[in-house]
Amino acid sequence: MDLTLTEEQGAVREAFGDFFAKESTPARVRAAEPLGFDPELWRSLARTGAVVMAVPEELGGGGASQLDLVLVAQEYGRRIAPVPFAEAAAAAGVLSRVPAGQEFFAGIADGTLVPAFAPRPAVGGTARLAPAGGVADLLVALDDEELIVVRGNSERPSVLPNLGSSPVADWRLRGPGTERLVLASGEQARELHAAACAQWRLLTGAALDGLREEALRMAVAYVKDRRAFGVPIGSFQAIQHRLADVAAAGEGLRLLVYEAAWASDAGPAATGPASAAALAGMAFLAAASITFATCRESLQFHGGYGYTLEYDIQLYFRRAKAWPLAGGPIHDQYQQLADQLFTAGAAPANEVG
Repeated sequence: MDLTLTEEQGAVREAFGDFFAKESTPARVRAAEPLGFDPELWRSLARTGAVVMAVPEELGGGGASQLDLVLVAQEYGRRIAPVPFAEAAAAAGVLSRVPAGQEFFAGIADGTLVPAFAPRPAVGGTARLAPAGGVADLLVALDDEELIVVRGNSERPSVLPNLGSSPVADWRLRGPGTERLVLASGEQARELHAAACAQWRLLTGAALDGLREEALRMAVAYVKDRRAFGVPIGSFQAIQHRLADVAAAGEGLRLLVYEAAWASDAGPAATGPASAAALAGMAFLAAASITFATCRESLQFHGGYGYTLEYDIQLYFRRAKAWPLAGGPIHDQYQQLADQLFTAGAAPANEVG
């Protein structure tokens, strides 16, 4: 396993780093609150081909690897762009796997359709707290034994207020006026949904990794500039040690994210007992913990200023807390990971990877 980025992948990271730095400035992120969605930024992102870049070329996508997609997600997270990248890419990925879903590609590719994916199965015919549900034109969800795509009507679901200014909303999947298309049923539906969940976790984990790195950069810049007792507070050992701890944890997280992307691209024949879905879950949960710890330290080093709306760190802190919860309660997601790792024939956790 070689996790070194190629020259082409380095170019992908640089290109999207420049794109998000230009198009998703802190002022633009603030302007998109509290909804958390910028329609013009979405159309600009769609025109780059990023949303469908991992879809096979014969279906109108870019034929890129999951690692390429992860690099985009990191830059998206670094600038906390107010567009549903992970949800849209996961939805496009699952739609590409079934003929019935391919009719939506043209609209997704040109930005006229906003797709979303519900990582949690529906309850009572409703997809609860669907990420990007408040702005999506269509939603891919698992409803009982059916994987479906539901088209939105003229009246969008109401966005539920939340700490991260994310457009989460409940989607009704049945009943009068619901335009519902069944993509798969039974075991195939569950397998397709599980694969899309793994991709969503991988990309969300990558986005959190990018967010973490930027929050750490902000903390280092601040402690170099802020002075107390006549010296920069970054010279205090207590601050240096705490920054070193989150920096070291972040380096491990970056490798885990890349390993999960490699496993997704390589397939079961190459990964052996190390399930790509389990590695994606590990990357996601590690990102949720390490990114929040990094943002918490950065905010504390800003002192009282960190809690004010004028400082950018609070934008990162709130999203570091909120983004992982789109997949459901964290303890439930740890249980799902344990189920993946310790089912019959799975490798013990210390042997995975």
